[in-house]
Amino acid sequence: MPHDRKAAFLDRDGTIIEERHYIANPDQVVLTPRAVEGMRALRELGYKLVIVTNQSGIARGLYRLEDFHAVQARLEEILNEQGVEIDAVMFCPHHPDFTGPCDCRKPGPGMYREAQRKLGVDLAASVYIGDRLKDVLPAHNFGGTGILVRTGYGADEARRAPNWVIEVADLSVVPEVLKKPRRA
Repeated sequence: MPHDRKAAFLDRDGTIIEERHYIANPDQVVLTPRAVEGMRALRELGYKLVIVTNQSGIARGLYRLEDFHAVQARLEEILNEQGVEIDAVMFCPHHPDFTGPCDCRKPGPGMYREAQRKLGVDLAASVYIGDRLKDVLPAHNFGGTGILVRTGYGADEARRAPNWVIEVADLSVVPEVLKKPRRA
C-alpha cells in the first residue's frame, strides 16, 4: 500500500474525551468541548482519523481489556451519532514497570508504524495531537506537525513544550492552524 495519505493521530483521554484517570466505565465517556467540530474539520481537510492511546491501566490491573473495548465502543458510538467515523484505533496495553519495555507505548513509534502499514499513512505529512507532550513528540521524530491541546493535562504540559510544538485551546482550533502556511 502506498504511504501517501495523511493522518491526524489523536490521543483519546484528555483530548477527545474528558480525562477520567483510568476510565473503565463506558457511562463516563464525555467528549471534550468542540472535539466533534475539530474532528469533522480534520476529515474535511483529508486526514484519516486515528486514535492512539496508552492504556497502562490494563497492565496495572486497574481494568480489563474488555473494559477498554467497551469504553472505546461507547466513544465510537457517540462520534458516529455526530457523523464522525474513526479510521483506526491503536492502543498500547503495556507499562514498562509491569510488562517490560515495548515500542508501542507513546512516544514510541509502534502504533504509528502500525497505522502506516494498515492505512498507507505518510507519517511526515501527518499531525500528532494530544494533551501531553508524549502525544506530540512523535511529530518531531517523523517530521510531522505536533499540536498540544490545552484540554486534559495540556495546560500544565504547555509549560514544558518545545518551541516547535503548536499550542491550541482544543481540537476545534487544529484545522485552522493546519490551513495556515507553515514557515520553514
